Amino acid sequence: MNSEYLIVFFILGLVLVGGAIMFSSLVTPRSYNTKKFEPYECGIPTEGPTWIQFRVGYYLFAIIYLVFDVETVFLFPFGVVMKSIGLRAFIEIVIFIFILGLGLLYAWKKGALKWI
Repeated sequence: MNSEYLIVFFILGLVLVGGAIMFSSLVTPRSYNTKKFEPYECGIPTEGPTWIQFRVGYYLFAIIYLVFDVETVFLFPFGVVMKSIGLRAFIEIVIFIFILGLGLLYAWKKGALKWI
């Protein structure tokens, strides 16, 4: 009995999303001009070559920041309920932080944290 509800819910979701996409494509005003297809950033026209190459260090630094930022989100709920969880969960979070530390050590040894 539960699987029928799941199938109906899934089909209804597909129909509603598909209908919303079709409806928006039908009623959206369209305007085709050359300005709409130009690269856009901050409303200021670009000067000089727009395809410049950035150092890979910027991307590595950003990715490492995102990884550790997301991991702190996982640590917050644990800190809220730490007393009620017990010793087993504490050991698991210590292992989690140890693995994060290994990742940080690896990035440090590879030179991904050097800005210049």
